[in-house]
Amino acid sequence: MSDAEKNKASFAGLVEVMRKLRSPDGCLWDREQTHQSIKRNMIEESYEAVEAIDKGEFDSLKEELGDLLLQVVFHSQMAEEEGKFDVYDVIDGIIEKIKRRHPHIFNGVKVKSTGEILKRWEEIKKGEKNNGENSLNQIPKSLPSLHYAHLIQQRAARFGFDWENSRDIFKKLDEEITEFKNEVDIEGEHAREELGDLFFTLVNISRHLNIDPEDALGSSCRKFIDRFNSMEIRVKEKGMNLEDMPLEEMDRIWNQLKSIKDIGKERK
Repeated sequence: MSDAEKNKASFAGLVEVMRKLRSPDGCLWDREQTHQSIKRNMIEESYEAVEAIDKGEFDSLKEELGDLLLQVVFHSQMAEEEGKFDVYDVIDGIIEKIKRRHPHIFNGVKVKSTGEILKRWEEIKKGEKNNGENSLNQIPKSLPSLHYAHLIQQRAARFGFDWENSRDIFKKLDEEITEFKNEVDIEGEHAREELGDLFFTLVNISRHLNIDPEDALGSSCRKFIDRFNSMEIRVKEKGMNLEDMPLEEMDRIWNQLKSIKDIGKERK
């Protein structure tokens, strides 16, 4: 048996396992599930796969990609039972889409740059939709807001609607900070809106600096957690609990830990 045949047999085996689980003599839990009941699982498995990538843990990545593939097979099996499509229709569909969106690879079209590839991609994608829906409305609204904002700005930029100079965005940032502070000072009803505008501008800056805003904020969150955990350990060593310690003392320990980290960076 060739490697291709083994791979096909292995995938078919996974599909058959899912059919068994959903069959009348299968697992009661699996049989009770619907597209709605397990839709969050796909998001969770995706994030776990991303975390494995960030950690460089390939054994974990292999496992998480398997869990993600299981979600695809699960939804496809339910769709097959409903007479909509099966998992092989899903595979055929994505193969056709990849080839259609890469005419420079599969159809002899000449391109000169990545920018041209992306522009053609958007044109092809817009033609596929063919439903009169605006380009930005095609971006899933269920995405995390930072990523959602990044994709909105990125797609608008492909149409030429973008800042010419990234430095100019900092002027916009100062403007948004002032508007937000003014709204807070007067206890106005638009503080939430102004805060959203501030976040949106920060995402714009990150995009121009080629910094992923999700990664940047995630890194800051992890740094905060590490420092907070270290502070909690120090407090316990003093025989105290954080809840009983004055804020001024916590700030002092926090700044000490921050100073240690900064020194470590300089030495590196």
